[in-house]
Amino acid sequence: MIAPFAGFGLGLRKPHYAEFLEARVAVDFVEVISENFMVEGGRPRRILREVRNCYPVALHGVSMSLGSADGLDGAYLARLRALVDEVEPLFVSDHLSWSRIDGFNSHDLLPLPYTNEALDVVADNIARAQDALGREMLIENPSTYIDFAPADMTEWAFLDALCVRTGCGLLLDINNVFVSASNHGFDPLAYLDGIPHARVRQIHLAGHSQGSELLIDTHDQPVPDPVWKLYAHVLPRLGPVATMIERDDAIPPLHELLAELGIARRIAVDGMRAAA
Repeated sequence: MIAPFAGFGLGLRKPHYAEFLEARVAVDFVEVISENFMVEGGRPRRILREVRNCYPVALHGVSMSLGSADGLDGAYLARLRALVDEVEPLFVSDHLSWSRIDGFNSHDLLPLPYTNEALDVVADNIARAQDALGREMLIENPSTYIDFAPADMTEWAFLDALCVRTGCGLLLDINNVFVSASNHGFDPLAYLDGIPHARVRQIHLAGHSQGSELLIDTHDQPVPDPVWKLYAHVLPRLGPVATMIERDDAIPPLHELLAELGIARRIAVDGMRAAA
Protein backbone atom coordinates (compact mmCIF):
# COMPACT_ATOMS: atom_id res chain seq x y z
CA MET A 1 0.00 0.00 0.00
CA ILE A 2 1.15 3.55 -0.78
CA ALA A 3 2.88 5.07 2.22
CA PRO A 4 0.99 8.00 3.79
CA PHE A 5 2.43 11.50 3.76
CA ALA A 6 0.95 14.25 5.92
CA GLY A 7 1.76 17.65 4.49
CA PHE A 8 0.42 20.72 2.73
CA GLY A 9 1.39 21.70 -0.79
CA LEU A 10 0.64 23.64 -3.94
CA GLY A 11 0.48 22.89 -7.61
CA LEU A 12 3.71 24.13 -9.18
CA ARG A 13 2.72 26.45 -12.02
CA LYS A 14 4.86 28.48 -14.44
CA PRO A 15 4.16 31.96 -12.93
CA HIS A 16 5.72 30.76 -9.66
CA TYR A 17 8.76 28.86 -10.98
CA ALA A 18 11.20 31.65 -10.12
CA GLU A 19 9.97 32.00 -6.53
CA PHE A 20 10.32 28.27 -5.90
CA LEU A 21 13.84 28.29 -7.34
CA GLU A 22 15.07 31.44 -5.61
CA ALA A 23 13.90 30.93 -2.03
CA ARG A 24 12.39 28.33 0.24
CA VAL A 25 8.58 28.41 0.01
CA ALA A 26 6.47 27.37 3.02
CA VAL A 27 5.10 24.14 1.54
CA ASP A 28 5.71 20.49 2.34
CA PHE A 29 5.48 19.30 -1.28
CA VAL A 30 4.53 20.41 -4.78
CA GLU A 31 2.48 18.73 -7.46
CA VAL A 32 3.14 19.03 -11.20
CA ILE A 33 1.16 18.02 -14.27
CA SER A 34 3.05 14.95 -15.49
CA GLU A 35 2.59 15.62 -19.21
CA ASN A 36 4.31 19.02 -18.94
CA PHE A 37 7.56 17.28 -17.99
CA MET A 38 7.49 14.01 -19.92
CA VAL A 39 9.87 15.20 -22.66
CA GLU A 40 13.46 14.51 -21.68
CA GLY A 41 15.87 17.42 -21.66
CA GLY A 42 14.98 21.07 -22.00
CA ARG A 43 14.14 23.77 -19.49
CA PRO A 44 11.00 22.22 -17.92
CA ARG A 45 12.81 19.02 -16.95
CA ARG A 46 15.79 21.00 -15.60
CA ILE A 47 13.47 23.18 -13.50
CA LEU A 48 11.71 20.11 -12.14
CA ARG A 49 15.06 18.57 -11.12
CA GLU A 50 16.01 21.76 -9.29
CA VAL A 51 12.65 21.95 -7.52
CA ARG A 52 12.89 18.26 -6.62
CA ASN A 53 16.15 18.96 -4.81
CA CYS A 54 14.17 21.11 -2.36
CA TYR A 55 10.67 19.64 -2.19
CA PRO A 56 8.99 16.26 -2.54
CA VAL A 57 7.08 16.13 -5.85
CA ALA A 58 3.78 14.48 -6.75
CA LEU A 59 3.09 13.66 -10.41
CA HIS A 60 -0.49 14.26 -11.53
CA GLY A 61 -1.53 13.09 -14.99
CA VAL A 62 -4.38 14.20 -17.24
CA SER A 63 -3.92 11.95 -20.29
CA MET A 64 -3.60 8.33 -19.21
CA SER A 65 -7.24 7.64 -20.19
CA LEU A 66 -7.80 4.93 -17.62
CA GLY A 67 -11.35 4.40 -18.85
CA SER A 68 -10.37 3.75 -22.45
CA ALA A 69 -11.75 0.51 -23.88
CA ASP A 70 -8.77 0.58 -26.30
CA GLY A 71 -6.38 0.02 -23.41
CA LEU A 72 -3.45 2.24 -22.48
CA ASP A 73 -0.81 3.84 -24.69
CA GLY A 74 2.45 1.94 -24.17
CA ALA A 75 4.62 4.83 -25.38
CA TYR A 76 2.92 7.16 -22.90
CA LEU A 77 3.55 4.74 -20.05
CA ALA A 78 7.22 4.43 -21.03
CA ARG A 79 7.71 8.21 -20.98
CA LEU A 80 5.95 8.47 -17.65
CA ARG A 81 8.07 5.64 -16.21
CA ALA A 82 11.23 7.52 -17.21
CA LEU A 83 9.95 10.60 -15.38
CA VAL A 84 8.99 8.54 -12.33
CA ASP A 85 12.43 6.95 -12.17
CA GLU A 86 14.08 10.37 -12.32
CA VAL A 87 11.83 12.24 -9.88
CA GLU A 88 11.02 9.42 -7.42
CA PRO A 89 7.69 11.10 -6.66
CA LEU A 90 5.57 10.98 -3.55
CA PHE A 91 2.57 9.89 -5.63
CA VAL A 92 1.62 9.23 -9.23
CA SER A 93 -2.01 9.99 -9.97
CA ASP A 94 -4.51 10.28 -12.77
CA HIS A 95 -8.27 10.59 -13.21
CA LEU A 96 -11.21 8.21 -13.26
CA SER A 97 -12.04 9.23 -16.83
CA TRP A 98 -11.20 8.56 -20.45
CA SER A 99 -10.00 10.78 -23.29
CA ARG A 100 -8.79 8.52 -26.11
CA ILE A 101 -10.42 6.24 -28.67
CA ASP A 102 -9.17 4.86 -32.02
CA GLY A 103 -6.02 6.97 -31.71
CA PHE A 104 -7.98 10.21 -31.22
CA ASN A 105 -7.34 12.17 -28.01
CA SER A 106 -10.09 14.58 -26.94
CA HIS A 107 -7.78 16.26 -24.39
CA ASP A 108 -10.73 16.29 -22.01
CA LEU A 109 -11.59 14.23 -18.94
CA LEU A 110 -14.68 12.39 -20.17
CA PRO A 111 -17.01 10.60 -17.72
CA LEU A 112 -17.62 6.88 -17.36
CA PRO A 113 -20.74 4.83 -16.72
CA TYR A 114 -20.50 3.21 -13.30
CA THR A 115 -21.23 -0.30 -14.50
CA ASN A 116 -19.58 -3.66 -13.87
CA GLU A 117 -18.37 -3.70 -17.48
CA ALA A 118 -16.66 -0.32 -17.07
CA LEU A 119 -15.21 -1.50 -13.76
CA ASP A 120 -13.53 -4.40 -15.53
CA VAL A 121 -12.01 -2.06 -18.14
CA VAL A 122 -10.71 0.49 -15.65
CA ALA A 123 -9.37 -2.13 -13.24
CA ASP A 124 -7.46 -3.84 -16.06
CA ASN A 125 -6.00 -0.51 -17.20
CA ILE A 126 -4.96 0.47 -13.67
CA ALA A 127 -3.29 -2.90 -13.18
CA ARG A 128 -1.36 -2.48 -16.43
CA ALA A 129 -0.32 1.07 -15.53
CA GLN A 130 0.86 0.04 -12.07
CA ASP A 131 2.88 -2.82 -13.53
CA ALA A 132 4.47 -0.48 -16.09
CA LEU A 133 5.29 2.17 -13.49
CA GLY A 134 6.44 -0.26 -10.82
CA ARG A 135 4.23 1.32 -8.18
CA GLU A 136 0.66 1.79 -7.05
CA MET A 137 -1.23 4.83 -8.32
CA LEU A 138 -3.72 7.28 -6.87
CA ILE A 139 -7.00 7.62 -8.75
CA GLU A 140 -8.84 10.96 -8.64
CA ASN A 141 -12.62 11.26 -8.58
CA PRO A 142 -13.79 13.43 -11.50
CA SER A 143 -16.15 16.36 -11.80
CA THR A 144 -19.00 15.32 -14.09
CA TYR A 145 -21.75 17.05 -16.02
CA ILE A 146 -23.85 14.14 -17.32
CA ASP A 147 -25.23 10.95 -15.80
CA PHE A 148 -25.33 7.56 -17.49
CA ALA A 149 -28.35 5.31 -17.10
CA PRO A 150 -28.45 2.63 -16.02
CA ALA A 151 -25.64 2.45 -13.45
CA ASP A 152 -24.77 -0.58 -11.36
CA MET A 153 -23.31 1.44 -8.49
CA THR A 154 -22.54 4.91 -7.20
CA GLU A 155 -19.28 6.64 -8.03
CA TRP A 156 -17.98 6.14 -4.52
CA ALA A 157 -18.80 2.43 -4.64
CA PHE A 158 -17.02 2.23 -8.01
CA LEU A 159 -13.90 3.79 -6.48
CA ASP A 160 -14.07 1.41 -3.53
CA ALA A 161 -14.26 -1.57 -5.90
CA LEU A 162 -11.25 -0.27 -7.88
CA CYS A 163 -9.20 -0.04 -4.70
CA VAL A 164 -10.11 -3.60 -3.71
CA ARG A 165 -9.34 -5.04 -7.15
CA THR A 166 -6.13 -3.15 -7.95
CA GLY A 167 -4.62 -2.03 -4.65
CA CYS A 168 -4.63 1.59 -5.87
CA GLY A 169 -5.09 4.56 -3.58
CA LEU A 170 -7.34 7.59 -3.91
CA LEU A 171 -6.74 11.23 -4.63
CA LEU A 172 -9.89 12.80 -3.17
CA ASP A 173 -10.79 16.01 -4.99
CA ILE A 174 -13.27 17.65 -2.66
CA ASN A 175 -14.18 20.41 -5.10
CA ASN A 176 -15.07 17.73 -7.65
CA VAL A 177 -17.35 16.05 -5.10
CA PHE A 178 -19.13 19.36 -4.52
CA VAL A 179 -19.42 20.17 -8.23
CA SER A 180 -20.77 16.73 -9.16
CA ALA A 181 -23.14 16.64 -6.18
CA SER A 182 -24.54 20.03 -7.17
CA ASN A 183 -24.88 19.04 -10.82
CA HIS A 184 -26.52 15.66 -10.20
CA GLY A 185 -28.40 16.25 -6.96
CA PHE A 186 -26.73 13.73 -4.66
CA ASP A 187 -25.58 14.33 -1.09
CA PRO A 188 -21.85 15.17 -0.95
CA LEU A 189 -21.71 13.99 2.67
CA ALA A 190 -22.97 10.56 1.61
CA TYR A 191 -20.15 10.47 -0.96
CA LEU A 192 -17.50 11.44 1.57
CA ASP A 193 -18.84 8.97 4.12
CA GLY A 194 -18.96 6.19 1.52
CA ILE A 195 -15.46 6.25 0.08
CA PRO A 196 -12.80 3.88 1.48
CA HIS A 197 -11.14 6.33 3.88
CA ALA A 198 -8.10 4.14 4.47
CA ARG A 199 -7.19 4.42 0.77
CA VAL A 200 -7.11 8.24 0.60
CA ARG A 201 -3.55 9.52 0.36
CA GLN A 202 -4.00 12.98 -1.14
CA ILE A 203 -6.64 15.72 -1.23
CA HIS A 204 -7.21 18.41 -3.84
CA LEU A 205 -8.90 21.68 -2.91
CA ALA A 206 -9.94 24.12 -5.62
CA GLY A 207 -12.60 26.55 -6.78
CA HIS A 208 -15.20 26.40 -9.52
CA SER A 209 -17.45 28.65 -11.60
CA GLN A 210 -21.18 28.83 -12.27
CA GLY A 211 -22.09 27.96 -15.85
CA SER A 212 -25.44 28.66 -17.45
CA GLU A 213 -26.97 25.61 -15.76
CA LEU A 214 -24.21 23.63 -14.05
CA LEU A 215 -21.17 24.22 -11.88
CA ILE A 216 -17.91 23.97 -13.86
CA ASP A 217 -14.63 22.75 -12.38
CA THR A 218 -12.51 25.66 -13.63
CA HIS A 219 -9.75 25.90 -10.99
CA ASP A 220 -9.79 29.67 -11.47
CA GLN A 221 -11.32 30.73 -8.15
CA PRO A 222 -10.35 30.53 -4.48
CA VAL A 223 -11.61 27.54 -2.52
CA PRO A 224 -15.22 28.42 -1.56
CA ASP A 225 -16.80 27.98 1.86
CA PRO A 226 -18.86 24.87 0.96
CA VAL A 227 -15.69 23.06 -0.14
CA TRP A 228 -13.88 24.06 3.05
CA LYS A 229 -16.83 22.66 5.06
CA LEU A 230 -16.64 19.33 3.22
CA TYR A 231 -12.89 19.23 3.86
CA ALA A 232 -13.48 19.79 7.58
CA HIS A 233 -16.13 17.04 7.55
CA VAL A 234 -14.03 14.32 5.95
CA LEU A 235 -10.58 15.08 7.37
CA PRO A 236 -11.14 13.50 10.82
CA ARG A 237 -12.19 10.26 9.07
CA LEU A 238 -8.88 9.96 7.22
CA GLY A 239 -5.44 8.90 8.28
CA PRO A 240 -2.34 10.96 7.46
CA VAL A 241 -3.08 12.69 4.16
CA ALA A 242 -1.42 15.23 1.86
CA THR A 243 -3.51 18.32 1.11
CA MET A 244 -2.91 20.77 -1.72
CA ILE A 245 -4.49 23.81 -3.37
CA GLU A 246 -5.07 23.43 -7.11
CA ARG A 247 -5.12 26.57 -9.26
CA ASP A 248 -4.76 26.39 -13.06
CA ASP A 249 -6.24 29.64 -14.39
CA ALA A 250 -6.39 33.25 -13.19
CA ILE A 251 -3.37 32.24 -11.11
CA PRO A 252 -2.85 34.73 -8.27
CA PRO A 253 0.40 35.77 -6.58
CA LEU A 254 2.04 33.01 -4.60
CA HIS A 255 1.31 34.66 -1.25
CA GLU A 256 -2.45 34.40 -1.90
CA LEU A 257 -2.22 30.65 -2.49
CA LEU A 258 -0.08 30.25 0.63
CA ALA A 259 -2.78 32.10 2.59
CA GLU A 260 -5.36 29.60 1.30
CA LEU A 261 -3.06 26.77 2.29
CA GLY A 262 -2.94 28.32 5.74
CA ILE A 263 -6.72 27.85 5.99
CA ALA A 264 -6.26 24.15 5.24
CA ARG A 265 -3.61 23.90 7.95
CA ARG A 266 -5.91 25.57 10.50
CA ILE A 267 -8.81 23.27 9.63
CA ALA A 268 -6.52 20.27 10.07
CA VAL A 269 -5.30 21.51 13.46
CA ASP A 270 -8.87 22.21 14.61
CA GLY A 271 -9.89 18.72 13.53
CA MET A 272 -7.08 17.13 15.53
CA ARG A 273 -8.01 19.16 18.61
CA ALA A 274 -11.65 18.15 18.28
CA ALA A 275 -10.67 14.49 17.93
CA ALA A 276 -8.47 14.73 21.02
